[in-house]
Amino acid sequence: MFYQMTKLPSYADRLGFILIYPGTTKYSNCWDVQTAATLTHGAGGDALSVVNAVNYVLSKYKGDPARVFVMGSSSGAMMTNALAGSYPDVFEAGSAYSGIAFACAWGMQAATPMNANQTCAQGMTHTPEEWGNFVRNAYPGYTGKRTRMQIWHGLADTLVRPQCAVEALKQWSNVMGLENTKNNTGIPSAAYTEYVYGNGSQLVGYLGQGVGHTAPVNEDYMLRFFGLME
Repeated sequence: MFYQMTKLPSYADRLGFILIYPGTTKYSNCWDVQTAATLTHGAGGDALSVVNAVNYVLSKYKGDPARVFVMGSSSGAMMTNALAGSYPDVFEAGSAYSGIAFACAWGMQAATPMNANQTCAQGMTHTPEEWGNFVRNAYPGYTGKRTRMQIWHGLADTLVRPQCAVEALKQWSNVMGLENTKNNTGIPSAAYTEYVYGNGSQLVGYLGQGVGHTAPVNEDYMLRFFGLME
């Protein structure tokens, strides 16, 4: 279904990159982003299943392992953050539309709208350092590069509250050691404000007035951030 929800297939044909569309039948077709396995490097869970699919495609089609990217919306955005946290050695950059911070749903029965525990989706808060520690503890001893991140969210989202995006930006800015340097209104469109961290090459957020669940995919901004188009 997600194949038809964006223009990425046409971009892939034109620009020459491979798309992978993983899916899950568990948790009302929502990803496991709450178990210790997914939230720990190499421990299993849905996260490792996605990584295994990536490695298979890289091997079969002789892909460039330095140019692997991840994106998703809603539960897919939650998995995008999970993969960025648990597998920074695999994913160069990620783009999450209406998701949650890494480990926000840890220990819950599931991260779905039907789950009785909606603490995370309603905007669970931690300090930047606490959020950052969740990521660092996912891959103890890792000192390599971190997955560059784009965070998109609608300020009118009542299913996954916009505070979730604020918390994700707090988390990744702490992990990357970046400060919010400037905010640009009207980017990429009138409804949005762009939140730039550092020089904007590693972390940027986009929060949209009147935008609900889920924030529309902006293929151009995302692919430019990834470095797949100019």
